[in-house]
Amino acid sequence: MILRALELGMFASNCYIVGSEATKEGMIIDPGAEGDSILEHVTELGLDIKLIVVTHAHIDHIGALRAVKEATGATFAIHEADANQKVLQGMARMMGMVSRSSSPLPKPDRLLKEGDTLEIGDLSFTVIHTPGHSPGGISIYGHGIVFTGDTLFNFGIGRTDFPGCSHEKLMDSINSKLMTLPDETAVLPGHGPHTTIGTERRYNPFLRD
Repeated sequence: MILRALELGMFASNCYIVGSEATKEGMIIDPGAEGDSILEHVTELGLDIKLIVVTHAHIDHIGALRAVKEATGATFAIHEADANQKVLQGMARMMGMVSRSSSPLPKPDRLLKEGDTLEIGDLSFTVIHTPGHSPGGISIYGHGIVFTGDTLFNFGIGRTDFPGCSHEKLMDSINSKLMTLPDETAVLPGHGPHTTIGTERRYNPFLRD
């Protein structure tokens, strides 16, 4: 598997490029900013991007979505609960990232739900609905890796003070869905360094009794 992590934009959001060694088909997760940089890495890796997946629809994870989609023609997928254009545009304006007349998010090509499969060449990932930081927050699990967006961080958890957030739902998502994964599962979050499920289970201060 080809995997590259990029830290982008003023919010230092993580964008991930995932590709099949066999077919050179690829997926971009959370194109949050710096679309030109993302596309340069895609070219360097020699990938044909077939899918763009957003773990949640906050502006720091979708800021370069339009540019990347227009350049690649890839299918754009998001959880159905985060696909409301009015909510998305309102959030983006609140964070001062777009004007009132612009739209940060193209119309989704695919609406995701719990248990859906994302296939890239010979790679297969499962969608895990992990609401809390946003209603349609997802994690993407496969091949010993889980991309957690802003649900779970290295020694941290997602904030829950935005509209549509819920601390109770976030903790349930982490405990009932992410903490059931094997300890050795690599956690690739939406911000900050990678970690593992086992490390977070043992040492994350928000998860300890």
